[in-house]
Amino acid sequence: MDIMQTLFGVMTYLDIRSWIIQVFIVVFITLLINFIQSRLLVKIRAQVEKTKSYWDDALIDAVPRPLTLLIWLIGLTLAAEIVKEETHSAIFSAVEPIRDIGVVFAFTWFLVNFIRQAEKHIISNRQQQEIKFDRTTIDAIARLLRISVIITAFLVILQTLGYSISGVLAFGGIGGIIVGFAAKDMLANFFGGLMIYLDRPFSVGDWIRSPDQEIEGTVEHIGWRLTHIRTPDKRPLYVPNSVFNTISVENPSRMTHRCIHETIGIRYEDAGKMADIVAAVKKMLKEHDGIDSRQTVVVNFSKFASLSLDFFIYAFTSTTDGIRYHEIKQDVLLKIINIIEKHGAKCVFPTSTLQNPRGVTGIQK
Repeated sequence: MDIMQTLFGVMTYLDIRSWIIQVFIVVFITLLINFIQSRLLVKIRAQVEKTKSYWDDALIDAVPRPLTLLIWLIGLTLAAEIVKEETHSAIFSAVEPIRDIGVVFAFTWFLVNFIRQAEKHIISNRQQQEIKFDRTTIDAIARLLRISVIITAFLVILQTLGYSISGVLAFGGIGGIIVGFAAKDMLANFFGGLMIYLDRPFSVGDWIRSPDQEIEGTVEHIGWRLTHIRTPDKRPLYVPNSVFNTISVENPSRMTHRCIHETIGIRYEDAGKMADIVAAVKKMLKEHDGIDSRQTVVVNFSKFASLSLDFFIYAFTSTTDGIRYHEIKQDVLLKIINIIEKHGAKCVFPTSTLQNPRGVTGIQK
């Protein structure tokens, strides 16, 4: 009798140790696979960095953490199933849905990371690769892709848990109407941002200003709700996107040329020299390196002013850079002064002349 009890106890002990050993082996293999994949990814990354393509860089940068999560998720859930078979505990009934949800989450994490890394690499390499997309378009496409991936993953998870997607979508339609009334300003900003992405009146890095409101500065970020602008005095300005649906926006950053439009006055006694001065100024403008002679160049006597005879210049610089524009304008104005003086004339300044036909004979009492 004692021998039978001893044998039963030994068999029970060995049986218990059997599933414990199985769990240990599963965890050990999981740890080993994770170690191997981390070392393997390091070697692959070293090879990928030698290529010119940014897609493989984005792929390698997006893989490590989601892959680690997936390996540990499969390993631990497999170990949990072994424990479930031995203990028949009710808590382990959640292992299968947790594994399914975890796999979807890991795959979603990978896709979101891949989109984010691809966006970063495209933005950093777009000047070297001469990519035609601007930063605003890249940012908009990346945001839409991430939102699409997240919404799809959410619906897949609901389907995995046994919920009807059609019912969720129907409820979402009714809920969307309610939310639309409650958050109309937020939705107005969202669709305002969408219109900015589609119409592209400005992009990140553009200098913009509005004649309707006191908005002027460099665009730093275009979000779904706000656009961040850095003003000329370096203050951050946050403008709701819905504002751009109701105001006019100038984008000087997209000018093809800058205009020089100035009026210069000479003395009335230099009237006989006006034609020669105008001709010389026009010739100078057409030969100037900073003036685009293919554009309109106009120099004409324009006005009998109260103190001067005025002529105007109208021309376009070949650059849109603000600093270079003012340097060209300064050089043009200095050369105009030299032309006027070379012809023996002078620029006018406010003076008053008192004429006495009889002369000054004395003071009468």
